Amino acid sequence: MSESIERLLSLMRRLRDPRHGCPWDRAQTPETLVRHTLEEAYEVADCIERGDWRELPGELGDLLFQVVFYAQIGAEQGRYTFDDVVDGIVDKLTRRHPHVFGDEPVLDVAGQAARWEQIKAAERGARPGDASVLDGVPLGLPALTRAAKLQARAARQGFDWPALPPVREKLTEELLELDAALAGGDSAEIRHELGDLLFTCVNLARHLDVDAEAALREATLRFTRRFGAIEQAAAARDRPLASLTAAEMDELWEKAKADESRRPPGAA
Repeated sequence: MSESIERLLSLMRRLRDPRHGCPWDRAQTPETLVRHTLEEAYEVADCIERGDWRELPGELGDLLFQVVFYAQIGAEQGRYTFDDVVDGIVDKLTRRHPHVFGDEPVLDVAGQAARWEQIKAAERGARPGDASVLDGVPLGLPALTRAAKLQARAARQGFDWPALPPVREKLTEELLELDAALAGGDSAEIRHELGDLLFTCVNLARHLDVDAEAALREATLRFTRRFGAIEQAAAARDRPLASLTAAEMDELWEKAKADESRRPPGAA
């Protein structure tokens, strides 16, 4: 084991030490850590999307610390150790790369992705309790990501539209059904139809080979930048943002969009 990893494991053991450790660290359980783990994963994603390579090693370290934290708790409970975690991922990746560690032929990227899913499906089939091809897609995933994974698994069984146009037609159909629910005024029905519309939007993204979760994150970043430009423009006019008329806000929004389109690619 490398010296760096051993230092990290030793630090974790000290933090959890019953007598000399940290009260907060000793109080944590796998259940209480989940929220922190998700936050750390999103902070890694944020660094990558902003291209902040200077901060990325620190964020990756925070995420690695979460893994070590779970492993230490598992060792204390006699359930699993850090070595079990490492051995498990090494065995899994070896098994899922038979073209690298075995004698299967090397395919192109799309072919290897399909083969990867075949191996995963075989593993799921050998796992007790899984009765459906949709079993095992974590409930805790972001909703857009989970929807895409469920749709992709169903598609591999032939349950899918053959091309983009029918998906676009389905989107129009779902919009009309949402309009009908709005006219009826039933909040439960509105929620139901809006969910169907969002689910179809994910399907549209999948057929366009677009990651819906990433696309929405990018859209929120654009909104944040453009709204910030409106705030700055209002401040320059020495006016509270809320005092601007809808027409003034729309004008500033369009200006922010135009200014953004003139920014060089990759500019912050």
